[in-house]
Order: sequence, then C-alpha cells, then structure tokens
Amino acid sequence: MGKQSTDVSINKPLGNKKPKKSKLYKKESRAALIFILSPVVGYLIFTLYPFLYSIYASFTTWNGLGFQEWNGLGNYVSLLTDDYFHKSLFNTLYMMIGIPIGLILSLLLAMGLNRRIPGTTTFRVIYYVPVISSLAAISVLWQWAYNGDYGLVNQFLGYLGIDGPNWLQNKNTVKPALVIMTIWKGLGMSMLLYLAALQSVPKMYYEAADLDGANAFQRFRHITWPMVKPVTFFLVITNIIGGAQMFTEINIMTPTGGPEYSSATVVFYIWQKAFTNLQMGYASAMSVVLGLIIFIVTLIQFRLNDKSSFEM
Repeated sequence: MGKQSTDVSINKPLGNKKPKKSKLYKKESRAALIFILSPVVGYLIFTLYPFLYSIYASFTTWNGLGFQEWNGLGNYVSLLTDDYFHKSLFNTLYMMIGIPIGLILSLLLAMGLNRRIPGTTTFRVIYYVPVISSLAAISVLWQWAYNGDYGLVNQFLGYLGIDGPNWLQNKNTVKPALVIMTIWKGLGMSMLLYLAALQSVPKMYYEAADLDGANAFQRFRHITWPMVKPVTFFLVITNIIGGAQMFTEINIMTPTGGPEYSSATVVFYIWQKAFTNLQMGYASAMSVVLGLIIFIVTLIQFRLNDKSSFEM
C-alpha cells in the first residue's frame, strides 16, 4: 500500500511549468525577429504611411510644402469636370489595347519556341533582351525610330512606297505608336511564362488526344489553353496594373503629353499636377481614384477567373 502511494507521488506531473528555452533558441528567435522587422518597418514607413497620408491629402488644397487647408470633397468634384483628367484616363485605357495583342503574340511565340528546332535558345534570348533593358533607354531608342525625318520606321515604310507620318507629333498616330512599343517591350516576359507553362503540360495528354483523332485546334482548345489559363490570368492582372501606371515612356517620348494631350496617361497627369503645378492635394485625389479603378478591375478579373477556372 505504501509502495503504491510512493509510486503515484513520483509519477505526478510537476505542475504546468513550461520547458525552459535554451540560449540558442532565444538567440535564433531574436535574429528571426530582426529579419522580419526590417521589411515590416519598411512597409509601414514607405508604403502604408504614404498611402494613408495621400488619402488625407486628397481632401486638402496642399501644395506639397505649406499648410494643408481642408477642402472636403472639392478635389473629387473638380475631377468630374476636368477635361484633361478625362482625356488622360481615356488615353490610359486606349493603350491597354496592347495587352490582349501582346498576350496572343506571346502565346504564339511560346508555342513556336516550344518545338525542338535549331536556334530556339537564341531566339528566346533575343526576345527577352528588351525585358531586362532600361525602360528609359528603350524609350529614347523608339523616340529616335519614330522620328518623322530620319527614323527607322519611316525609312522602312519609304522602301515600300509609303510616306510615314511624324508618329509622335500626330494626335492620330502617337497612341498606336506607344502601343506598339509597349507590346514589343513586354513580349519577352509573357513569352517566357507561357513557355514555362507549355513545357509543364504532360505529353500524355497530347498522345491521348492523337489517339482519339483530335486535330491541332482541338488539342489547343481542350489541352493547351486550359493549362496556360492561370498564366494568362496572372499576365492580364499584372499588365493592367502596369498599364495603368504607365509614365516613363510618356515622359521621355512625349514630354508635353503629346499633341493636344493625346498621349498623356493618368500617372503623367498626376505627376504634372503634383510636381509642376504644385497641386499635391488634387494629384492625391487622382491617385486615390486611379487606385480604386485598378482595385475594381482586378476584383472583377478575380471573380471572372473563379467562375471560369479550368473550364474545358
């Protein structure tokens, strides 16, 4: 009896004490906290704070330096009657025509380079070079190519007997010219992602389709397209966000916004209002509106993708 009670007392748990953490564990935890803290602090200082401050500034008549005078919804009301804002918004949407064109060309190129033929590696490098090149340098290069007097584009058209216009100084040609340049610039990245998606498609799917007598169009529709659909969704979202923020090309190739403001984008107009006219509050209001437009378009894309994901 006494022995049993002794055993029970020995086997009793010693309360709810947690095991003591070693010095190495504490040291690693502190190091991990420091590594995590760095990007978090950077996000709070350089992203979240400017975002919240710009929302507040959009309700003021701030010039970027002096006192902020509360203006309520005055900036947003002014946007409704601002013809330049409407024009820059239209120009931004117009230039996004290049997104579907670029995706189609990228997919066709990826399908061509996915074949085992000599020279595919060289062509992959050639198409990817514009992606890693400086956007400012590319803009200067295309500005020279579009020159109406000695540009390469008009020289090539001259060999065909066509008298080319002064592309960047004509309100009817400046936007198509910029669209062509943006398509060329983004072709390599989209092609590379499509190529990676195509190479991950199991060959057994195509072999089974061949046994069933499927033609090339049927194989593309029921195998290739569903397998690259997630990549297409990603590219559409990122290209829309990038297209809405288009600025460098406009600022270099058409520094005044083009003839009759025909090439100015929303971000270019925001920059002009903020740093040229010193209307920082008004520019902040435009930034908020642009952010809402991008958010709504992205949300719609996610909804549409959820409804049609992997439908054959």
